[in-house]
Amino acid sequence: MSFFRFDLRGGAFRSVLGFTWKHWQKQPVRLAVILGAVLLSTLADVLTPLYSGRLVDAVVNGHATEAVVWNAAIAAFSALLALSLGAIVLRHITFIAVTTLTLKMMSDIALGAFYRIQRFSTDWHANSFAGSTVRKVTRGMWALDLLNDTLLLALFPSIVMLAGSTALMAWYWPMMGVIIGIGSLVFVSVTMMMSLGYVAPMASLANRWDTKLGGSLADAVSCNMVVKGFGAESREDARLAKVLTKWQDRTARTWIRGTRNGTTQGSMLLILRAAVIGFALVLWSNGQASAGDITFVLTSFFILQGYLREVGMHIRNLQRSVNDMEELVDIQSQPLGIEDRPGAKPIRITNGKIEFDNVTFLYGAHRLPLYDRFSVTIRAGERVGLVGHSGSGKTTFVKLIQRLHDVKAGQILIDGQDIAGVRQASLRQQIAIVQQEPILFHRSLAENIAYARPGATQEEIEEAARQASAHDFISALPKGYSTLVGERGVKLSGGERQRVAIARAFLADAPVLILDEATSSLDSESEVLIQQAMERLMLGRTTLVIAHRLSTVRSLDRLLVFDHGRIAEEGNHEALIRLNGGIYRGLFERQALELTKGLVLNDD
Repeated sequence: MSFFRFDLRGGAFRSVLGFTWKHWQKQPVRLAVILGAVLLSTLADVLTPLYSGRLVDAVVNGHATEAVVWNAAIAAFSALLALSLGAIVLRHITFIAVTTLTLKMMSDIALGAFYRIQRFSTDWHANSFAGSTVRKVTRGMWALDLLNDTLLLALFPSIVMLAGSTALMAWYWPMMGVIIGIGSLVFVSVTMMMSLGYVAPMASLANRWDTKLGGSLADAVSCNMVVKGFGAESREDARLAKVLTKWQDRTARTWIRGTRNGTTQGSMLLILRAAVIGFALVLWSNGQASAGDITFVLTSFFILQGYLREVGMHIRNLQRSVNDMEELVDIQSQPLGIEDRPGAKPIRITNGKIEFDNVTFLYGAHRLPLYDRFSVTIRAGERVGLVGHSGSGKTTFVKLIQRLHDVKAGQILIDGQDIAGVRQASLRQQIAIVQQEPILFHRSLAENIAYARPGATQEEIEEAARQASAHDFISALPKGYSTLVGERGVKLSGGERQRVAIARAFLADAPVLILDEATSSLDSESEVLIQQAMERLMLGRTTLVIAHRLSTVRSLDRLLVFDHGRIAEEGNHEALIRLNGGIYRGLFERQALELTKGLVLNDD
């Protein structure tokens, strides 16, 4: 019986139902209207069999010509009509209120999840599939719709119907009330045990594989150019087939367990039906129940049976909606990673002086720090190149300036302000960055450029594009600045994407500029245009250039040569190239040799 163990107060149920309750509390009036209308409409169902029995008694016990009989029949008939009409009106009110309640909750939950996802750390995003994340949010949103319907429109009225029918039957025949009450409780208890302890764990496992399936699909589709480039369509088909096999197995086991649960419920209802109808016949045979009473009992039971039969489905729906929502709720409970301190104020950067003051930093669970009591100062307006082997700490340096990670000890100051104590958004809004592989939204070129300053005019957007040497190629497009660039800018060449990113940085007009120099993979014409645009962009700004091709940093004011998280060499190009056995000199000579070999091969 170990597979029947479950705990409504713990795990996914506690977190999901607690999460839902918090959102219900934001709409108390609407929730009160729903509960009140459901209660009254269900009580109408409870009373309907009673008046049906009175109508049968009136018909059986006399003739329509008798005033007393006729009046009794009309009174019972009128009561039935009033109960039906009242139930229709109340249910209409209920459905309207539930619709508005649920849609507001779905919107709030989607916004809340998006808010957190946007603010999760870069590490979180690096370790998460975009497709899986989107699937978690959308599946959780629609699961909430099912959860609200199950709790408010299904389980709550079922409980009211069960309690009301049991009490009404017990009022007339105590033993009948005991049979219905105990039988219904046994049915509900067994159904809950099977649904939550037997079906739910497998459904949760199936959902995890559903998430993996979404992630695998999104991963292959978003990297389709790589798939095509290596002719790997069949390989990706086989990879997805393995995931689908696991998903199919887990889902099939979930559905089979659900079928067994349904069969068990049907068997229990058959036993309860036999007990109720059998006891009703005993009452009739002993003269303790009239024809109307039998009608009352049978009608009550068949209405109650309808509710009970659906209780199993409702509990399965509850279990399914909780399983579908648990990953969304988990997103809400995860720490943001990098959070603004309480009362953090916006940073004001005027000059752009950057200081690392005894900074110690290490990644995740690494035991050895990358930076250990690291200190360096970059003067306002200085153009600094960051040079070094892969993994030496160049990229981490600029990520710490953006506060994409928090330091373990020490502080990073910009214009004398500790960036750990200011609002992250205000910090990043005053640091323009051009990445090695610029990412564009699937929006128009104008929207992509204006992302740095949404209120920019068309003239300002075009001027930024001119400064970035992008205006000419944009103007030549059929739709010009209204051209959609495709997902991540796939419709543009690498050089065009780079120039759009530079235009975005021009429009930002930030006092601090970070350039992840990316001309190494471009054609000569694009390289020249981008190099000229970057030179214009650096004027008057504190600039950090992550150098991949050392020929592009020769004119910078200062070069910092990183080696295993420390600055091993420092100076301008002319000074560093003279250091015998120096790291920079070695890197420069190696690149010069590779370039010479390439030229010789091209001549051949």
